[in-house]
Amino acid sequence: MRALVLITFFVLTQLTTPAQTAPLAPSDDPAATTSASAGQSRSVPKPAPPSSQPSEEPKNSTDPSSATPDDSVETMSPHFRDTRFWLSGQTNFIFESHPGFHAAYSGPHSLSTHYEKATSRVLTLYTGVRLNDSTEILVDIEEAGGSALTTGFGLAGNPNLDIVRNPLLSKAVYLGRGMIHKVFALSKDKVENQRNFLSLFDELPRRRLEIRFGKFSLPDFFDANSVGSDTHFQFNNWTVDNNGAWDYAADTRGYTVGLVADYEDRNWGFRFAEVLLPSVANGINLVWRPWQVHGENWEYELRHGVVPKKTGVIRLLAFTNYANMGIYRDAIAQFESGLVATPDITNHPWHITRKYGFAANLEQNLSPNITAFARWGWNNGKTESFVYTEVDSTVAEGVRVNGAKWHRTQDRAGVAFVSNGISKDHQVYLGDGGLGFLLGDGKLTYGRENILESYYTAHLWRGIYVAPGLQYIANPGYNQVRGPVLVPSFRLHLEF
Repeated sequence: MRALVLITFFVLTQLTTPAQTAPLAPSDDPAATTSASAGQSRSVPKPAPPSSQPSEEPKNSTDPSSATPDDSVETMSPHFRDTRFWLSGQTNFIFESHPGFHAAYSGPHSLSTHYEKATSRVLTLYTGVRLNDSTEILVDIEEAGGSALTTGFGLAGNPNLDIVRNPLLSKAVYLGRGMIHKVFALSKDKVENQRNFLSLFDELPRRRLEIRFGKFSLPDFFDANSVGSDTHFQFNNWTVDNNGAWDYAADTRGYTVGLVADYEDRNWGFRFAEVLLPSVANGINLVWRPWQVHGENWEYELRHGVVPKKTGVIRLLAFTNYANMGIYRDAIAQFESGLVATPDITNHPWHITRKYGFAANLEQNLSPNITAFARWGWNNGKTESFVYTEVDSTVAEGVRVNGAKWHRTQDRAGVAFVSNGISKDHQVYLGDGGLGFLLGDGKLTYGRENILESYYTAHLWRGIYVAPGLQYIANPGYNQVRGPVLVPSFRLHLEF
């Protein structure tokens, strides 16, 4: 009890202490490419639909992916179980800091070399109503705030996925999700469905087509992973919880508007999304001209492990974005010809260019309490990093251990390693002094940004969880003459 009191006092102290952050970058448009904080605010757990997300411990059944991750999580009060309504909520606070570190030089978008601390917060209310056995409406209300280390600059793999991309945004509550979900039965047999905030049905046709239309976040349904996709109970780093090379369509807060079609069969599924993109990199305003500015995402999922007699899932993803994106070689050419003092990826008339990429996502059950995961991603790296982060290639791997091994079934621990890189054109652009919406040290001595992250999530009482964590970041911002950086963290999560 004394330890709990000390932990609570520490958290409250940090939450009420003003964060030390770098000065805000000047910008006429708070959502423009030089906006101050730059992470997708994926602040809530985004399990894939029940058809495509394995449980924390994959079940040995004909449909191993019929449950959501962390489906055994305790809450402060029971959820509605046998009604057509859904009501739940969460709050997530993440405190992080880093000590001072050595750097040969720094630029406008560098991680500060001085000691910093920052605390983010996200509060979400999940609601839903099932209209009939095949149609439901889902609405989530959210509030996000707090601060980020160096207001989000200086790292491709930012250590906190919950940070608000732009601290100039309103602190008022906003609509996170608002969508209609329709299920078309393609078979008579049913499978049990673990109800969650993205699907209220108790059971679903084994073979079916699901259509969703409205506002959502693409990682709700794509690149999901029961080990590394949730800042509430798992890892915090952007490029561990998401595929860093997947520049998925989203506004400043991480949401978009569009349509998702998802076909599910016994042990495989295929889904497609057509969505909107913002008008500028890191922008809050979506372009409502889908015939001109748009993004497509495709994902094939095979629910079959690579280890014999062990459950697992393999996901293969491809994406294309068409938007007002600059081209690195054009910006470099302007600089080399003396037209500009430094290369500027935004110095171009309105035009539509394409970014495309591919990704793979594997999770594999190794034992009843141990699950491993791996991700690989690549994009063409010729057009500017536009919506998620400045990563053109990535590889990640990690493992999660459930606390049942030491008789604490609500606890979990994990460790992951991720290595991020950028294309040659991207390297030259940053080396010549160009600025991305995240990075810009003024120079560049290139090296892959390598990150090691670990955490331990401890269940205290009912829906109260705490999690100390630590990240080691080598070559921050792809710069070998900066760092390494240590980022300790402490997370307080309440589940309602």
